[in-house]
Amino acid sequence: MSQSHPDVQVTLHSIQQARERIREAVRYTPCSHSAAISAAAGVPVSLKLENRQPTGAFKERGALNRILLLSEEEKRRGVIAASAGNHAQGVACHAGRHGITAKIVMPQMTPLVKVNATASYGAQVVLFGDNYDEAYGEARRLAEADNLVFIHPFDDAEVIAGQGTIGLELLEQVPNLAAVVVPIGGGGLISGVACAIKESKPGVRVIGVQAAHMPSMMEALKVGVPVTVPTNTTIADGIAVRRTSERTLSLVQKYVDEVVAVEEEEIASAILTLLEKEKTLAEGAGAAAVAALLHRKAKVTGTTVALVCGGNIDVTLLARIIQRGLVKDGRLVRLQIHLADRPGSLQRLSTLIADQHANIVEFQFDRAYYGVNLGNTLVDISVETRGDEQIRRLLAALTQGGYRHERVL
Repeated sequence: MSQSHPDVQVTLHSIQQARERIREAVRYTPCSHSAAISAAAGVPVSLKLENRQPTGAFKERGALNRILLLSEEEKRRGVIAASAGNHAQGVACHAGRHGITAKIVMPQMTPLVKVNATASYGAQVVLFGDNYDEAYGEARRLAEADNLVFIHPFDDAEVIAGQGTIGLELLEQVPNLAAVVVPIGGGGLISGVACAIKESKPGVRVIGVQAAHMPSMMEALKVGVPVTVPTNTTIADGIAVRRTSERTLSLVQKYVDEVVAVEEEEIASAILTLLEKEKTLAEGAGAAAVAALLHRKAKVTGTTVALVCGGNIDVTLLARIIQRGLVKDGRLVRLQIHLADRPGSLQRLSTLIADQHANIVEFQFDRAYYGVNLGNTLVDISVETRGDEQIRRLLAALTQGGYRHERVL
């Protein structure tokens, strides 16, 4: 199967043992109250900041626990993993620290920040396939061909136990904990966290969150067995898993109260909220739990914790998310304005915009644009504003000034 110890079960005791095993090497991350997210969610919300781990994500907990349980013979052989990024870094980091060679297979479109970080820990990175499943298949082939120990990102009891140490920390950090909201990809994280919490304090609700574009656990729960969902793109690449496992499905069925899905725009909004309000950087998967609370997808009452499980986001994606967030909030607007093609026309338009206290950040002329009268030009212009009310005043001023214009959405 997918691990070298198939008879090991995930229990509260195994999670407690994992905690003692990894305690000195893994950060006890903060769990801080968020006034802004609490106000939006309607309940007291704290954020468990696993993006503060040295590798930027929770994955190193499970990877380290698994590595520390390798036999001497397995250590000599070396390890291999397939990952879209965070598991890769966890395995690479802790294998390197223990003098174990590591090979990591990653999809070709993995964000560069994750590829470079993985390589920086000394692992050999192999880019293969268009998605995680293809990378996984290649990693399994290489494990067999090169006699390497395969470390599964979620279908491994010892990896799950390592992730479950987060649950033990939450029970210490939030004594009145009523609910915890956890992102789900393959289900390893929520399986461990839910086991730790439910076996210690059964009354705490555990809610899982998936990207609506890749709801493999939700589909598996409907039919009672793992199913493969179609490949789809999502900004939550860390939880973009097409098929869960029998092990994690069984644990979710036993311990998790509810699984919900969030849309791409909701995840993007959560990333921006965390950045602006909490000054913390989250990747798509890391912001999924917060997205579920901001958009009231999860049924929670009482003190709730959202796991911000990772912060390894590609900077170009982050730039696009910020820009789209500004548009959505009415702080950036793009206009197409028909303008007489004669001296002074652009100056008069610029003066009108300045009089409305808006700031031009980008513009482009187009004299050949279809539908533009000869003697006119089309100005495509992006303007910074302070919100929808200022945009309405600007549009009214343009109309009053005799400018034909359209807002580009």
